[in-house]
Parts: sequence; structure tokens; C-alpha cells
Amino acid sequence: LIHSEGVAFDRIDLSAARERGIYVCNNKGCNAGAVAEQTVLLILMLLRHALEGDEAVRAGRQMEMKERCMVEGITELSACKVGLVGFGDIARAAAERLVPFGCELYYYTKRRRLPEEEKKYHVTYLPLEELAEKSDIVSLHCAVTEETRNLVDAALLRRMKPTAYLINTARGALVDEEALAQALRGGKLKYACLDVTDPEPPAADSPLRGIPNCIMTPHLAGLANNGKLKIGAHVADEIGRFLTGGTLVSEITQAMLATIA
Repeated sequence: LIHSEGVAFDRIDLSAARERGIYVCNNKGCNAGAVAEQTVLLILMLLRHALEGDEAVRAGRQMEMKERCMVEGITELSACKVGLVGFGDIARAAAERLVPFGCELYYYTKRRRLPEEEKKYHVTYLPLEELAEKSDIVSLHCAVTEETRNLVDAALLRRMKPTAYLINTARGALVDEEALAQALRGGKLKYACLDVTDPEPPAADSPLRGIPNCIMTPHLAGLANNGKLKIGAHVADEIGRFLTGGTLVSEITQAMLATIA
């Protein structure tokens, strides 16, 4: 048995494990609430200029920034269209937390969910390209597979609004970082907020370093105590099931891979 310490499994050779009869499991859903909270935090932090505001107050430019915001306006989350890329446990948890803000929610997955699930989470399905075009905020919530690696590339970034925000609390490999850096520098995208990069930490020559409209946080999304406790309990329970011949609840199978996004 190989058990991921988190949700991701992109660094485990699933084909090699399968050939050798080795089970591979992850902690599906265990830290969904924690990551969803971080997603909402990053969205609100960008909309309300939190870091910029802190810097302005410390530098004695509080009134200057306040007057600028009064002229330019501050967008409420309720006025935004939020697109969730992927609709697994974390995206569903994010949707549950975003609904009370009154924003319009879209989602994209490889396989569209049933109408009952869409109604439950107040989400509307859109193809990926259309979601990118319509959303004010695009938030990534899918696993890294051969199909999703560099999913956010130059072509997809060109479809996004120049006023849009990109949020990534999933995995850095979902984003072509050179293409993202060019979009941010060229005014094709307003802001990106990344809790994950590829590699981690970002390399000294990362194209994202030094770009003021790219905020990076140190991959903290899933570290809330409750999430870590759930992960520890899940791993222990899964190992117990494995040793006693029980059914594994988080084994990564072909069926799971087909709907992982």
C-alpha cells in the first residue's frame, strides 16, 4: 500500500504501482473545508486590496489609497461571477461557502454533474473556455493528470477578462507559469493569488517573482488543525482496513481518474 500524505497523487507512478499490485490511496475530502476557506480568504483579500492596504498604512499613504479606492471603486463578491475548475470535494466545499455571498457560480469538470447536484450547490455548468470568458474569478480545484498539466496556458489566459483574478489552491503544475507571468505583466489579467507553485518553493529565477500583481502564499491551505487531524485519522483507518482485508475507501482507480477534475 502507498498512501499519499495529502490529496495529491501526481508524484506517484500509478501505472507502475498497478503493474505490481500495489494499492494507492489518498486523503480524498479530508482537508476540503480548510482549502475552501483559504480559497475564500484569497478571493476577499484580492477584492479588498488587503496586502496593498497594509503596505499603504505602514508607509503613511492611507488617505492616498483610500481616495483612489473611492474613485475606482471596490467590487463586492456578490457582484462577481466565480468559475470553479474541477468539482470534487474541495470545489463543492468552496461553493457551499461562496453561495451566502450571493455571487454567481459556474463550474467545469470533465464529466458534468447531475442536475440534482448542480441545484444543491447552486452552480451552473460551463465548458472550460466559456467559464474562462465569463468569470470575474477563476479558482482551480482539480488534480494534476496528463490532461490537466498546464491546463491554464496562454490560450486559456487570453480568454479571461483583463479584470479577472486567478486563484490556485490546488497544484502549481496546473498553470503554465511563464504564460501567467506574461499575462500579468501585459495587463491581460488583473491579479493572480497562488497558494501553490511548481516547483515549491518557487525557483530563484521563477517568472512570477517580482511581479507585484501576483501574490504567493506558502501552501498553507490544507494545514488547518481540523483538516490535519482528519487526514491522520483517515490514513490510520485506511491502513487498518488494508491489514484486515477490508475495502479501501480512497483507492485511486481508473474510474476515479476519469472524474477527478
